[in-house]
Amino acid sequence: MVSQDDSSDRAARSADNAAADDDTIDFGYERVARGEKQGRVGAVFDSVADNYDLMNDLMSMGIHRAWKRFTLELAAVREGERVLDLAGGTGDLAAGFARRVGPSGRVLLSDINGAMLANGRERMLDRGVAGNIDYCLANAEKLPFADNSFDCVSIGFGLRNVTDKPAALAEMQRVTRPGGRAIVLEFSKPAVPGLDKLYDIYSFSVLPWLGKTVAKDEASYRYLAESIRMHPDQGTLQSMMETAGLVRCGYHNLTGGIVAVHRGYAP
Repeated sequence: MVSQDDSSDRAARSADNAAADDDTIDFGYERVARGEKQGRVGAVFDSVADNYDLMNDLMSMGIHRAWKRFTLELAAVREGERVLDLAGGTGDLAAGFARRVGPSGRVLLSDINGAMLANGRERMLDRGVAGNIDYCLANAEKLPFADNSFDCVSIGFGLRNVTDKPAALAEMQRVTRPGGRAIVLEFSKPAVPGLDKLYDIYSFSVLPWLGKTVAKDEASYRYLAESIRMHPDQGTLQSMMETAGLVRCGYHNLTGGIVAVHRGYAP
């Protein structure tokens, strides 16, 4: 079992190491070469893609659906708008956006991982979502879109896996039209006293066990638990969004801060 203090110590040491060596980056609790992280994250998601939806339901006991509904409400997209969903995975957010923008709008489901994007396309077809949705294999750090292309840009449970988070946030700001919204749904730091201890027990005992038992991949789910601990807390991420050029930034804690939804606007 890993305690919150252990997790905090690891995060602090990682930050110190990063300051000393810009050529390395965290991969869970490991330090790896900056150029290596994307490939290692890709291998994780190649492994988990086929069981992704089932594992989301099991790991969150279905609560991830409520988190995504709240995110969709906060995004407040309207008919006819253009939406980019980064790290869109199997398309839960993209499907919700597609219903809201209607036939006159457009949603672009994007992911850096081909296996996840293929699963997302299949899920969209299974849901009957077609006609106003497109797909793009793209790196969130270097988006192949013009400035001011979208009314809303979202990234759900993907930012913590990005190698250069400031670059991804800057790209989100760049491709969002003035007055448009940038939305980040991500695991964060528990804000309720005592919840952190229970969350650590669950993350480092139950999640790897589920990964081993259901997905036959304990290591990938241990990485996912570690990557959550290495992700910036709510206040830090808000500051990062502001540094990226977004304005009126704020966040909402969900499930005691286990998850937070951040929103900022393009100036």
